[in-house]
Amino acid sequence: MTLRLPIFLLINGFIVWLASEWLPGVTVTNFWTAIFAGLVLGLVNAFIRPVVTLLTLPLSLMTFGLFFLLIQGGMVLLADWLVPGFHVDGFAWAMGFALFLALINFLIGKVLEPFKEKKTAEEQGF
Repeated sequence: MTLRLPIFLLINGFIVWLASEWLPGVTVTNFWTAIFAGLVLGLVNAFIRPVVTLLTLPLSLMTFGLFFLLIQGGMVLLADWLVPGFHVDGFAWAMGFALFLALINFLIGKVLEPFKEKKTAEEQGF
C-alpha cells in the first residue's frame, strides 16, 4: 500500500489549519476537523468541480478563466456547509482561502519536485 493518500491528507489538513490561523475569515475547531475539511475539499474538487466547470465553460472562456476562481470559492463554501467545525465567513474569504490553498500546494509541489521518482521509458510504456 502506498503512503501517498495519508501523507496528502495530512498535508492538506495542515494547510487548512494554517489558513485558519492566518486568514481571519476561516475558522477550524481542531486539527482533525482540518484534516476532514481537507478530505472533503479533495472529494468536492474531484467529483463536483469538473461537472460545474464543464457546465460553465463558455462563461469561463469569456472571462479568460477568472470564473474558475469563483467556482473554486463555491467549492470551498460547499465544504464549509458539509463539514461541521469548518467555517468560512463569506464568498470573498472562500476565494481567498482557495487562492491560499492553491499557492501553498504549488509551493510544496515545487519543493518536493526534486524528490519525485523518475520513471524509466519502460515504466512509462514506451
